[in-house]
Parts: sequence; structure tokens; C-alpha cells
Amino acid sequence: MKILMIEDEKLLADSVKALLEKRGFDVECVYDGLSGVEYAELGIYDLLILDVMMPGMDGYQVAKSVRAKRCATPILMLTARSGLEDRIEGLNAGADYYLTKPFDARELLVCVNALLRRQGGQVDEMALGNTALDLNSCTLICGENSVRLSAKEFDVMRFLLQARDSISSKETILAKVWGYDSNAVENHVEVYVGFLRKKLASIGSNVRIETVRRLGYRMEVDGAC
Repeated sequence: MKILMIEDEKLLADSVKALLEKRGFDVECVYDGLSGVEYAELGIYDLLILDVMMPGMDGYQVAKSVRAKRCATPILMLTARSGLEDRIEGLNAGADYYLTKPFDARELLVCVNALLRRQGGQVDEMALGNTALDLNSCTLICGENSVRLSAKEFDVMRFLLQARDSISSKETILAKVWGYDSNAVENHVEVYVGFLRKKLASIGSNVRIETVRRLGYRMEVDGAC
């Protein structure tokens, strides 16, 4: 499960990241509201953990912006503002739950797990054509055939499946899979797309990763109208 933490207090953000990663979650942190919106709207996260009081763009504005883009990712709002009006404003902005600071680590974990459970089967599998990506086991499945993916293969495949027939540029894939601060280059994307193409072929999938010249990649299904 991928979680995006949007919190301008870097020490707190990094401590929450460490806590969640110990529980097996994949956590990415950004430290301002504008970056949070940019990341969140990619739709690759299962949960957003969002601070309220941030410079430039506060958590309420971030939540409203994300919801305006029809992003349905659950939002857990963290804030020191505990008043009833603050809670109402947060929920009206699009938050699914409002947790006040200081909070107990156990309560945070309970909230995270509860919000992820609400999505039910939607977060267990992604399917296209005759092929499914099992999000729990990082496995591509086609009928009785299956193949495990490496961590990076899984992240690239998941991103492409979420984009469906939209074109994903190499730059976007690099930023979202490897991260903005990574030293990875476009060739890394090409290599992993090559790996995925071979694995899709090995299980008899009718799904193809099509290259759109000078633009990027998109998913296609052989024989689809």
C-alpha cells in the first residue's frame, strides 16, 4: 500500500513515515501543500495523510483541490486544531477522518487501517484485458499463469494500469516511481518497460505496453475495439 504524507514539520513527517514503513507500508513524504497536490492528483496512492497548518496552501485547500480533480483517495487529516468548527471544515473539504495532534501511534495505525479497509477489493487487484495485477503479492496473473514482479516493475505496472489508455510520459513515470530527487534517467523507464513486456508475454497476456513516439506509453488490449 502506498501512502502520501503531506506535512511541513519534517521531523514529524519522517517519524510517521518510519512508523508506517515498519508496518509494511510504502510511504512518501512531501513538505508543502503545493507539492502535496501535485503528488496526490497522480492517483497512485492508497491514502493521503494531510496536515492542516502549512504555509502557502493549507490542508483544507489541498483536500478541496484533490477532490475537485475527482480523486477519491481516502484522506486522513492531522492537525493541532481540535475545535468542532475545524473538524467540520476539514470534513467538508473532503477529509475522511480528522485526527488531532498530539496523537498516539496506535490510534494513527488504527485510523490508517480502517480507511484502507473501506476501499475493499478495489485496492486488492487491478485488471485489464485478460490480465490482473495482484496488489498484495505483486504478481501478474493471466488465467492459470502468473509471474512475480520486482518492486520497481510492480510500481511501473501499477502506474500504467492506473493511467489505463492515457499516455504516461517517461518524465512522469520517473518522478512518480523513482522520485523527483532520484538520479534515475529515462533509460531506466525503458529498461523496466522492456522487463514488463517480456513478463506479460510469458503469461500469455493480451495486454501490451504501447510506445507513443515522443510522448510516452499507454496500455492497450489486443483485439479491443
